[in-house]
Amino acid sequence: MSTGPLVVLVGPMGSGKSTVGALLAERLGVPYRDTDADIVAAEGREISDIFIEDGEPHFRDLERAAVRAALAEHTGVLSLGGGAILDASTRALLGPHPVVYLSMDVEEAVKRVGLNAARPLLAVNPRRQWRELMDARRHLYTEVARAVVATDERTPEEVAQAVLDALELKDA
Repeated sequence: MSTGPLVVLVGPMGSGKSTVGALLAERLGVPYRDTDADIVAAEGREISDIFIEDGEPHFRDLERAAVRAALAEHTGVLSLGGGAILDASTRALLGPHPVVYLSMDVEEAVKRVGLNAARPLLAVNPRRQWRELMDARRHLYTEVARAVVATDERTPEEVAQAVLDALELKDA
């Protein structure tokens, strides 16, 4: 049996990675881990503060290290931050793992996160910036994913079931 996470969730901010990840972990009877939460815990401050105080390159270094550690140590369900797939070494590390891309369109993003200023990469003209982020990232999410699960107009429970079905996993 392979080591590492049972499921790895990737996708844009607001796609439901944390909510769906926790549901999946509960249904599978395994622990849940979120690399963004790991970074916040290690740094003692919010990600938006890290972006503002230290810049995006520093945050991406922290993220790369957090993902590497989580992939090596965690055996449950793992959610990665929305931009983790930007790093080529992270994408390479994801290769052997069961990665699911939780996709959504901009209208769903507006409904879920309001595209508010608390998201550092969406501070100005959030709809346009979200579209630009997705134009730059969509192919990377698809590249690392074994399955793509659309989250638009679906409940977290429906998305969790679709992930289980896509990976042919059964509840605990």
